[in-house]
Amino acid sequence: MKSSYNSCGQEPPRLGVGLLQCLIFGLFCLFAVRLWYLQIHLGPVFTEKSRNNQLRTEYIFAPRGFLRDRNGELLAVNEPAFVLGLVREDCDDIPATLNQVAAWTGLPAERLKDIYARNKPKVKPFEALTLVPDLDFPLIAKVEGGSLRWPGLEILSRTRRKYIYGHLLSHVLGFVAEASETEMQADPTLSLGDFVGKQGLENRLDDRLRGAKGRRLIEVDVTGRRLSEELQRGPKAGEEIFLSIDLGLQQLGHKVLEGKAGSVVVMDPDSGEIHALVSEPSYDSNTFTTGLSSAQWAELRDDPMHPLQNRATQGVYPPGSVFKLLMAAAGLHEKAIDPNETVYCTGELALGNHVFRCWKKGGHGTVNFQRALIESCDTYFYKLGMKLGVDRISSYAKLAGLGVATGIDLPHEKAGLIPSREWKMKRYGVRWTKGEDLNMSIGQGYTGLTPLQVARLISALINGGKVLKPQLMRGVPAQVLSSVPLTPEHAAMIKRAMVATVEDPRGTCRRVLTPGVVVGAKTGTAQVVRLSEEMKRMGDAVPYRFRDHAWMAGFGEQGKKRYVVVAMVEHGLHGASGAGPVVKAMLDALFLGKKELPPRDVGGAERAGEPAARLVVDPVEPTFPEVPHEPGAAQ
Repeated sequence: MKSSYNSCGQEPPRLGVGLLQCLIFGLFCLFAVRLWYLQIHLGPVFTEKSRNNQLRTEYIFAPRGFLRDRNGELLAVNEPAFVLGLVREDCDDIPATLNQVAAWTGLPAERLKDIYARNKPKVKPFEALTLVPDLDFPLIAKVEGGSLRWPGLEILSRTRRKYIYGHLLSHVLGFVAEASETEMQADPTLSLGDFVGKQGLENRLDDRLRGAKGRRLIEVDVTGRRLSEELQRGPKAGEEIFLSIDLGLQQLGHKVLEGKAGSVVVMDPDSGEIHALVSEPSYDSNTFTTGLSSAQWAELRDDPMHPLQNRATQGVYPPGSVFKLLMAAAGLHEKAIDPNETVYCTGELALGNHVFRCWKKGGHGTVNFQRALIESCDTYFYKLGMKLGVDRISSYAKLAGLGVATGIDLPHEKAGLIPSREWKMKRYGVRWTKGEDLNMSIGQGYTGLTPLQVARLISALINGGKVLKPQLMRGVPAQVLSSVPLTPEHAAMIKRAMVATVEDPRGTCRRVLTPGVVVGAKTGTAQVVRLSEEMKRMGDAVPYRFRDHAWMAGFGEQGKKRYVVVAMVEHGLHGASGAGPVVKAMLDALFLGKKELPPRDVGGAERAGEPAARLVVDPVEPTFPEVPHEPGAAQ
């Protein structure tokens, strides 16, 4: 029988061996579980991280669509630009890198740090965060020269929007700028660094102009150097759009308004196409594409002449005697006018204890319907206003498209104001008075219209009563929004009176007489404030801000061609002398070919891409302070 003892007479420690075996097995299991957790459970995560280190996604910005005038002239194109981006995963020392960028560019380091902190959560891993939106070539050379010392900095190629005729179309085209956080939340196709239209047609047509971004995969080594790339999806260019605007006519409008504040609108009365939409003073849209400092934005925003305001669609003014055309149409429709009936004008009309004066001292004598329009007799329309009353005037004006937005494809259009009894009670808590009927009848008091609304009114009066949507794109079918109650006979009477206002020796629009062209027009001199007797004696020397606004609204016909032209000059004193030369210049251009094109600065006209502009301060809708005025007779 064998002994269980060894030669030394001792038994092996069985318990110790078992514990050692259990410990080894437990460690093996722990490593196995950990290996499973890392390799199997977290495998996709680490695979994705590995791919991100090796493969990076880069978006290819789509070329923004070009904008052209009705004759094919380029208005908005794209030009090359470069931006400085930071890939934070490749950067060893972000604070030091930002300080170096500040030293290169001259930008405050705190501002760059704020840009980095604000945009860091918005960018994906290994995606470049834009620090400087516009690099010149000396700065590009500095960054490239220091690329090894400052890893993580990248120069990215972009394109910038270029407006070839900067000031001429700023209120029509608007401008583009980097998408805000609100815009990115509302549109999932937008991401950090995308640019969208902020004003004008760039804003309203953004979906058509923006196009669609492309995408490519880039393989890099451990230093970030590109090894290869693969195109996954090509970019889709934005749509090229032809506007209804005539560039030469637009340039002429700015030229004749130079040094003044005002607006010119040229409209096709049958299609609604806008051939010119001018607002002066203007601004250069290109100033927004390179980014404005806070000081530059404040200077532009606080300019007392309000260059950011589109006076054609946002300027609301008392229309003065131009409103008499609406009164004439309403009076004929309501049978409050007998065209053959006469009124005797002594130069004033008493109502209660108040005297309403005609613009002509001593009066016009005996006037009928046509002569009242030709010579713009206030007394005739005072009496018509007493017959119609505010309810019928307001109702007819609304049917004619006044007091409502025209629907033009531009943001922030104002609706103007056609007052009513209910409006005054709600606004001021007092009742409408008889005297306000008289003020309203000559386009004074609370009534306020935009130049574009007046152009649409004139169009409706000569096209058979069709109230059209103004169109800024060429070839868009006419869109009739409503109809003015106007019989062909009444329309012909108003048209004859407008033509006689130009051709009759006593007419107020003699200065727009154009050989070979049938021209009809109506002047308007709209009171801004009630002038004291002392100021009235000053004549044209009255201070600028107290001067009357000058209107002229008319049309021209030659064969099958006809256009409506409306000019409004702020504080232009008199309709005939203030706005008349503007209308005359436009009629000469339209029918006699007297217009010129501005010099071109094509720049990057034939290059395409997405603009890389950044706006430091997002512009808000400009507001134009209302000048308080008391209801009173036109001067």
